[in-house]
Amino acid sequence: MKPWPRLAVVYLIIAILGLIGTWTFNILAVLSNSSFVGEWFSNPPATQSLQVDLLVVAVAAGVFIVVEGRRIGMRHAWVFLPLAAITAAAFAVPLFLALRERRLAALAAP
Repeated sequence: MKPWPRLAVVYLIIAILGLIGTWTFNILAVLSNSSFVGEWFSNPPATQSLQVDLLVVAVAAGVFIVVEGRRIGMRHAWVFLPLAAITAAAFAVPLFLALRERRLAALAAP
């Protein structure tokens, strides 16, 4: 088995940090009995602007994952979409990018 490309390792590190960062706050929210959806919409306009910004980026990333996954022959790339919803886009998108780099390296190998 070939070693992972350097960029893939960088993406894996980002994915792990994204998972730890988001789930730290998810666990804190659960422990404090927070209402996830209620808190999303009860924030001031500046926070809602950030939420819309991230939502649009997440949708664009989802389209990219499906299209790019098909283009380079990654089977089951669509799995990253529910993974993002279940875990976090901050985890699923960099994980996809890491596996994409690995696939591109395999395609480039003789």
